[in-house]
Amino acid sequence: MKKSLFILLLAIIVLSCKSTPQYNDPVPEHDNFNIASKIVNETRVINVWTPPNYKTSTDSLPVLYMPDGGVVQEDFPHIANTVAKLVKNKSIAPIILVGIENTERGRDLTGLSETEADAQYCPLTDGAKDFRAFITEELMPEINERYRTTNEKGIIGESLAGLFVMETFFLNPETFDFYIAMDPSLWWNSHYLEQNAKRYLESFPDKDIRLWFAGSAVEDISEHTNNLAKTLETEAPKQLTWKYSDEPSEQHNTIFRATKEKALIWTLNVKSQ
Repeated sequence: MKKSLFILLLAIIVLSCKSTPQYNDPVPEHDNFNIASKIVNETRVINVWTPPNYKTSTDSLPVLYMPDGGVVQEDFPHIANTVAKLVKNKSIAPIILVGIENTERGRDLTGLSETEADAQYCPLTDGAKDFRAFITEELMPEINERYRTTNEKGIIGESLAGLFVMETFFLNPETFDFYIAMDPSLWWNSHYLEQNAKRYLESFPDKDIRLWFAGSAVEDISEHTNNLAKTLETEAPKQLTWKYSDEPSEQHNTIFRATKEKALIWTLNVKSQ
């Protein structure tokens, strides 16, 4: 690997293990509560946006979950504002957004890695399995109790959160009905998920699932997202509806905002195959 590319990758790793930068997005009206989790052994802050007419209707709605879901230096405000805009324009049907604020981002969003560089720049790792269990066993029941929800649920994330989305898709695909990942950090653990994608797809559940993912111009990310797209072209099971958005004009720090609208519109409107 050329020195300049190596330095760039290290910078991406460092930034990925931290929260995303603050853009001073207006914080929309939303609910906020804490969950004292027995699974991750800490209190987690949860932010929930509901459509404007939610409180005046009796409709039950799908739920979109998101890591990096805090309101300060995280992605909840801009995703909530985007969902609100798309719902208002009738580009997507009404949906509930649930943001999970970070505590130890690198720990929660990564699985096991045997790659030395991964451990160097994300010292606390391999917490994804516990974080996923927290979502499915503690958070989802709490959301279903507090809000009128349908059985349909999805997850959205970028960078390390995108890695978590993709790891969930491959390891526990039945967890969600749809998955959205921008610039997922598929380089993690020597791109283990991408290398083993075919094997995971061979045991895909008999369930209609949607996947939308994108790769930016960053070579050490797009290499793996492009390879994954090639694998899906030949190995995707019939019950998987998927779309890859190659974004060579976007960088790692621009792709989430640049692609979020089209990702949500496609994922929430496309019909399963």
